Amino acid sequence: MDRRDFLVATSSAAALAACGANALPPLPPGVLTGANEVLGHRLRQPDFPAPTETRKVSVAIVGGGIGGLSAAWKLARSGCDDFLLLEMEREAGGNSRSATNEVSAYPLGAHYLPLPPREARATRALLAELGVLQGDPDAAHPTYDEKYLCHAPQERLYTSGYWQDGLWPTLGVPAAERAHYARFQDFIGELRQRRDGAGRRPFALPLALSSREPQLRALDRTTMRDWLLAQGYTAPGLHWLADYACRDDYGTSAAQTSAWAGLHYFACRDGDGQVLTAPEGNAWLARGLARAAAGRVQQNALVFRVEQRKTDTVCDVYLAAESRSIRIISRELIWAAPLFLLPRVFANPPPQWLEALRGAEYAPWIVANLTLKEAPGTRAGQPLAWDNVLHDSAALGYVVATHQALRYAPGPTVITWYRALHEESASRGRRLLLDRAGWANEVLADLSRPHPEIRELVTRIDVHRHAHAMIRPLPGRLWGGHRTPFEQGRAGVQFAHADVSGLSLFEEANYRGVLAAERTLRRLGVSFASSL
Repeated sequence: MDRRDFLVATSSAAALAACGANALPPLPPGVLTGANEVLGHRLRQPDFPAPTETRKVSVAIVGGGIGGLSAAWKLARSGCDDFLLLEMEREAGGNSRSATNEVSAYPLGAHYLPLPPREARATRALLAELGVLQGDPDAAHPTYDEKYLCHAPQERLYTSGYWQDGLWPTLGVPAAERAHYARFQDFIGELRQRRDGAGRRPFALPLALSSREPQLRALDRTTMRDWLLAQGYTAPGLHWLADYACRDDYGTSAAQTSAWAGLHYFACRDGDGQVLTAPEGNAWLARGLARAAAGRVQQNALVFRVEQRKTDTVCDVYLAAESRSIRIISRELIWAAPLFLLPRVFANPPPQWLEALRGAEYAPWIVANLTLKEAPGTRAGQPLAWDNVLHDSAALGYVVATHQALRYAPGPTVITWYRALHEESASRGRRLLLDRAGWANEVLADLSRPHPEIRELVTRIDVHRHAHAMIRPLPGRLWGGHRTPFEQGRAGVQFAHADVSGLSLFEEANYRGVLAAERTLRRLGVSFASSL
């Protein structure tokens, strides 16, 4: 069911309810949460009070997502404590935040981290610091704490009325289509092994370390769907998986996603498929980074004006909880907020920034957390996997918060359902995010197909909206020059958001934050050992 069909169905249900016939049962209680759009939207018509206080720091960091937290982590690890991180929300973490109820912690966004490849040195260093990666962080295959390694069964696909292991559709798939699977997998395996003359992988993570071969960069000029067809891949199951992968990582369909980004999804890691996860999703990683910034984070702080001067940068900041503004003067600025905010905040932004942002799109997402009396059943009676995907669905399936507890006995649980509004324009998608009742009905309708008993099990549905969840890697945006001004930065200003990479992945945000911090440390004359 697509969103438009859902809206028609919801309207019909409402009409029936008014007549007292065939009405759906009342929805369970719950809340609609998300970014503080009231505060954020004040940037459209700024009427902030004049600053009443001035503070000076060596480094100001704007934005407390993974990029900003990673910059703070690197500064602090290098002995640079004179920084202030400015975060608009009540807590840092960005898309890696979580919530907790009487049953379990659960994610509000990002919920896992694949085992990082060797190129992701900063991410491996963080995991080693947190005690999750054990031994040499530069080892080809390090050991990881089993508490965080996803327990089996890891993932299942619901298709044709049955659950199957893994996400490659196999039930009823003829041999000719499976041959396409095998050919594609062989190609991906070859890409993982290939190196160019400089020793770079075709698709590295972080992507800045990828091969610069023109024929590879040319993949950015077409879509993943068109590339598959051009290579003779017509198997519906392969096209479904490619589309699912693009929606899952980029919030965008394979028909819209750069083929370079689509292939990066499959080829950038070593292929063992293992992931690190926890009941709260990636919030444990955000908290691990945030410990380095303890005492140097200003929350509920909206930066509404930035002016770069010859020797310093001025940030005017509205403190929402105090209804007043302050002025932060810093020698260096690290911008770790989404890039689309630059034209609204920076005084006299350079024309190349504005040109680079022209045509950029951000995918809206919905994340629904359902508290259940007990886990829903499966047709064969086996325990749920951690990740449970529905083949014929516009959504991306759900993960089970209590999975890591290995608690298969009956008992309450929380499941987290994900939906990228890939089929909508970004502006229309953002308008649809505000309909909590509509989304609650959609998630129940979606999950009632594999779990007819779902409505009887749900005691609460909390819906979390992400209006600008991630920048979309549309064709031409990765290697067409759009990222160049932000990759390079400028004297006194470095950029640390995953937007600079064009892919909203933890490793990319971590890399950009650490890189921005290391460039800043050099400008400040602080010695450090590189984490990159």
